[in-house]
Amino acid sequence: MRKLKKDEQNKSALSVQKGIVAPENINNNSIQNFKLKRKTQKSAEEYFNGIIQGDINILSQAITLVESTLQKHIDLSQDIINKCLLYSGKSIRIGFTGVPGVGKSSIIETLGIHLINKGKKIAVLAIDPSSQNSGGSILGDKTRMEELSVSENAFIRPSPAAGSLGGVTRKTAETIILCEAAGFDIIFIETVGVGQSEIAVHSMTDFFLLLMLAGAGDELQGIKRGIMEMADAVVITKADGDNITKAKAATTEYKNALHLFPANKSGWTPVVTTVSAYTSDGINELWGIIENYEKVTKENGYFELKRKKQLKYRMFETIDNELKRRFYQNPEISSKLTELESSVEAGIISPYFAAKTIMEEK
Repeated sequence: MRKLKKDEQNKSALSVQKGIVAPENINNNSIQNFKLKRKTQKSAEEYFNGIIQGDINILSQAITLVESTLQKHIDLSQDIINKCLLYSGKSIRIGFTGVPGVGKSSIIETLGIHLINKGKKIAVLAIDPSSQNSGGSILGDKTRMEELSVSENAFIRPSPAAGSLGGVTRKTAETIILCEAAGFDIIFIETVGVGQSEIAVHSMTDFFLLLMLAGAGDELQGIKRGIMEMADAVVITKADGDNITKAKAATTEYKNALHLFPANKSGWTPVVTTVSAYTSDGINELWGIIENYEKVTKENGYFELKRKKQLKYRMFETIDNELKRRFYQNPEISSKLTELESSVEAGIISPYFAAKTIMEEK
């Protein structure tokens, strides 16, 4: 093989040419600035000032603190909530429930836009179901409410159910306070669907709205009596096109059923109506029903009485949650539970006896 001359070697495609010195891949100054920003935590006063000025970014950050399980975030969020209390309570809180597919998000968006056109500010607290296996949640309400989500007078906060009662996050009531302090006139709370979540949402709202589909089977058998008794209004959705006749028939059935229930302590007679999110038919009438309810219950004192009962309910619920948390975080209890679990699984003792034993632990 012929040996390459020196000038031929320099021309080889495999030779390495000298170039400029490559800059560092990481900007150390940027890293330092990022660390400083991360370490800088707003004070409760700063969050409070931002919230009452209507700063949506700060409101969102404060809600994230409320939803956090870290103790330092819990303590900070409670300081923020206490500061916001005097600025809350001026909205009307409306709960929406119904089986999946009934059109909750569509009705909320259509009604929300209708109210924004009337000069109102709307906050939507939408609860998304969490996976029981992974704990993950889709949080897709902003994609389902495309028009409402871009309005500067609307705030949509999807939150994961995270295994809480029937899908209602345990911090929703505190989030309501923050939204009211931020100046929102009307708070919508959308639940996952029909189930135990209605008990939770009923305990934090003024008006409870039950959405139902017409022609989906035996309507009166498809809903629990307890949920019907909690409803301040029953709305037959998708009342348009070929479904109008079925919707009217379902309205008559529900009206007859509601007459069988005992009188409501609020002095309000539940109303049955039809609505179409597609055509907006019935939306104005629905808002008229809610306004009338507010007027009636404020005049007879029930509105304020219900709010006070809800606060008391929230206090005892918080006590129950705190007792449960402290119980399971006790190292001695945790160790004893592991022993008892093994005995229960082996069939040596019954679950009842194991529970009684741990509760009597000194």
